[in-house]
Amino acid sequence: MNNALIKNLLDSKAGLSTLALRIPAGIIFMAHGAQKLFGAFGGYGLEGTGQWMASIGLEPGYLMALMAGSAEFFGGLALLIGLLIRPAAAVLAITMLVAIFTVHFSNGLFMSNNGYEFGLALLAVSVSLLFSGAGRLSVDAIIRKQLA
Repeated sequence: MNNALIKNLLDSKAGLSTLALRIPAGIIFMAHGAQKLFGAFGGYGLEGTGQWMASIGLEPGYLMALMAGSAEFFGGLALLIGLLIRPAAAVLAITMLVAIFTVHFSNGLFMSNNGYEFGLALLAVSVSLLFSGAGRLSVDAIIRKQLA
């Protein structure tokens, strides 16, 4: 891969401010992914989540659960450590769009009605990180310095 392309992918002028987004969002995404993948934190694991996804029309359910759970868990881990933030944020943004429009949108905005407000907040964080990059305190910044 071209060094200039990699440098641009990892570049960020954000400083430390992205930590305020990366750390809590990374923890939240990882926890939700762990529910889907491993049945942690009261989740249903791949089988149960896959059955539920199939029941709402996301077929094949097991594969959709694996994809959503992996995006959330590994994308959240990437946010937490600041590794490949832009690709991770793009995948997480797409995951949130799917969740909003397939599960929550018809219930309105508010979480109390299983609405899309939480998904929208996570979408906003993901899009913000997609544009800003990881910031100064990140694995991306370390790799970028090594390539300079």
